[in-house]
Order: sequence, then C-alpha cells, then structure tokens
Amino acid sequence: MPTSPDPGTPATGTPATGTPATGAPAPVSAGSVAGPSTSVQILRLAVPAFGALIAEPLFLLADSAIVGHLGVPELAGVGLAATVLQTVVGLMVFLAYSTTPAVARLLGAGRRADALAVGRDGLWLALILGAVLAAAGWLAAGPLLSAMGAGGEVLRFAHEYLVVSMAGIPAMLLVLAAMGVLRGLQDTRTPLVVAGAGFGANILLNVVLVYGLGMSVAGAALGTVLAQWAMAGVYLVIVVRAARRDGVGLRPDWAGVRMVSRVGSWLMVRTLSLRVAILATVLVATAQGPVNLAAHQLAMTLFTFLAFALDALAIAAQALIGKELGAGNAVAVRALTRTMTWWGVGFGVVTGLGLWAAAQGVGWLFTNDVRVHQALAAALVVAALGQPLAGYVFVLDGVLIGAGDARYLALAGLVNLAVYLPVLFWVQAASLGDDPAGLAWLWAAFGLAYMAARGLTLGLRARTGRWVQVGAGARPR
Repeated sequence: MPTSPDPGTPATGTPATGTPATGAPAPVSAGSVAGPSTSVQILRLAVPAFGALIAEPLFLLADSAIVGHLGVPELAGVGLAATVLQTVVGLMVFLAYSTTPAVARLLGAGRRADALAVGRDGLWLALILGAVLAAAGWLAAGPLLSAMGAGGEVLRFAHEYLVVSMAGIPAMLLVLAAMGVLRGLQDTRTPLVVAGAGFGANILLNVVLVYGLGMSVAGAALGTVLAQWAMAGVYLVIVVRAARRDGVGLRPDWAGVRMVSRVGSWLMVRTLSLRVAILATVLVATAQGPVNLAAHQLAMTLFTFLAFALDALAIAAQALIGKELGAGNAVAVRALTRTMTWWGVGFGVVTGLGLWAAAQGVGWLFTNDVRVHQALAAALVVAALGQPLAGYVFVLDGVLIGAGDARYLALAGLVNLAVYLPVLFWVQAASLGDDPAGLAWLWAAFGLAYMAARGLTLGLRARTGRWVQVGAGARPR
C-alpha cells in the first residue's frame, strides 16, 4: 500500500527504461466524475473485461459439459482436479492484481515507459513461477489428490486430467500477467478478443480430442492446454511490440522482478485465504459423496462464472482507481468507489435472479443423472440469494486492490477464514450425507456466511480514508 507520493521512482521500484510518454490519457477532473462520464469510463472497461474474465470459467464449463456426458466418475474427477488447478493459478493472481494498479498509477502520472517496464518484469516472473509450479504439480499430483479424499475411478480420472493440465500452467500465468499490463493501460478490449478466440478453440479441440480421438478426460485437459498456450503467445506479441515502441528493453530487471514479487506477497496471502476457504468447502463436498461432489463442481463452476462477471466491475475499479490515484485525484477516487459499489449490488441482484431461474433446469446441460440435478438445484437456489452480497464484496475488493491496500486485504482475509472454518466444521459434523439438503447447507455456509464476513471487513475499510494515497510511487508497507 502506498505511503506517500514518489514521482521519481516507478511503483515497483523498477528503474525507468526509455523516454516517458507524453501522450498518456489526461486524468479525469474531480468535477467531471459525478457526471455521465463516470458511467462511460466504467462501462468502457467493465464490459470488455467481463468477456476476458469469464474465459477460464468458460474453459471449465466447456470441460464439464463435454466430460459430464462420459459419466459421474469422470465429472467428479475433473471437478477435483479443476479445484487444484484453480487453487494453483488463483494463488498467482497477484501477477495481474499487483501489475494492474502499478501500471495504471504510472500511466496516470504520464510515465508509460516505466509502466511497460513494470509489465515486462511481471511477465518474466510469471514464466519462472509457471515453470516451477508445473514441474512440482506433475510430481505431486497423485499424493495431493489422494490426500483430498479421492479414490477409485474418481482418483484415476482426476489424476489423468491434472497431470496433462500441468503443461498449461506457465501459459496461464503469462496470460494473467499480460492481462494485468493491458488493464493498467486501460485496455480491456484486447483481452476480450483473445479470450473469445481461445474459448472457441478450446471447445473445438476438446470435442475432437475427447470424442473424435477417444482420449476421455485427458483430451479435455490437452485441448485446454493448447488453447492457453495460443492465448499466451498472442499476449506476448502484443506486449513486446508495445515495449519496443516505447523504447523499453525486453531483458528482465531482476531488481524489478524481485520487487514485483514482494509487492504481490500480501496479495498472495489474501488469495491464499480465499483458496483455503474454497478447498475446505470441496473437502466437505467430497465427504458427502460422489453425487454431491459432482453437483458441487457444477455449482462452483457456475458461481465462478458469475463471480467473474461481477468481477468485471472490480477490474474497472483497479484500473480507474489506480490511474486517478497516480494523477493525484482523490475526489475522483471517492466518487468512483461510491458509483461502482452501487453497480456491484445491482449487478448482483440481476445475476441472482438469473441463477434462481436457471436452478431447476441447468443441470441437463452437464449430466443426465437426476440425483446430481436435485443436489445442484438446491445449491444454486442458496447461491442465488448471496449474489447481491457477492457483487458488493467483489467491487470493494477491486477498489482496495487498485489502491494498493494489499496488507489490509491479506489480514482481513485471514480473519474471514477464521470466521468461516467453524461454520464449515458445523456443516461437516451434521453428517447430512449424499443428500441435496447437505449441499444446500454447504452453500449457505460459503455463499452467505463467508461472503458476509468478507463484506463486513471490506465495508469497514472502505469507510475510512487510509487507503486513499495519491501519487505515482507505491511502496508496500
């Protein structure tokens, strides 16, 4: 989190490389923020961001739909493996979330070359971490899945899917870092185009590999890996060209790489608390039996899809808040925060109504098992009730990330987890078994109790002014 303006040093401590740009967008004036331009700015970033954000859950939805018709063990196995993948990649989301506000702050201060240098170092860090995590995941896949309670056919299919998917981890992290750079540069349209093309390629490849070549769950994983590497390649071309235009070298500044990793450490703690909460929820669903586990996988995939839709506002918040802080415009920051918070709640009402309406029939898209349909419907009704709260949480999370308030987010995340785990333990102790009611209570714990804890800690912080620190420089506390 920034403590004071420092116009002489880039946000991540990376030395300037090249000549600062003079054509950066002009900051929005304090007086204009209250007018129609606020909505225009938000929509210009949020609408394209929505398409790009849902790429990964759409990949998982496509895999679930294609694999689900193979059988319940295949679907449950992919669900378990997908949880591991989402956990690994989710922990690395700081590659985007630390880069976006840092780049945006420098852009708002008129220092585009320094902003691109930050992005370059983030890409190098993504590649290094991706290679290490892929190797570690390939070696640990079997023991890890066994420790999560999987066995028999579920374990076999989960292991098959996870091992193949490890080859895509470096690409996924490169995509995260590159999206962070483009968002900070106020460009969410390019990620939308890349994500759309990647999703189309993913579906085509998966159908051919799973059914055409009979590769089962391994084909679904391989199709996704190929699509992810194609997306990463496109992003690298875009960022490299931008860097060369502004005279920014491609070789990493290792001091800058280390600084990016330090800035992201608090965000990793924050993300770790979220992933632990999701993983603990999956463990309870696993103990309830394969039917509830399969239904939970579908419910969580749909929830993630909607979460990313709501998170489009959070991405707009990160980019706009970061830029306005870099331009020294605290009044604009406050006005944007109020507007986006109301938008988050309103969007949550819309997505909640949609989820409620789809609860009874959406299961047929993924499986013919009536038991899974019943459990899924029970979970989705409860999840629908929590959508307005989720919209509030996601937007405020984006605002504080954009402001660089990572330390508070990390500590608040640990507090939220401490509140949630006893509630989750109560659901587990109730021993409701492989019954729709058991999954409904599980989703009440996650979608209502856990989200309420997050909403309280974020709302209290947003009411203070300690996170509003203007200036191009951002030194972590």
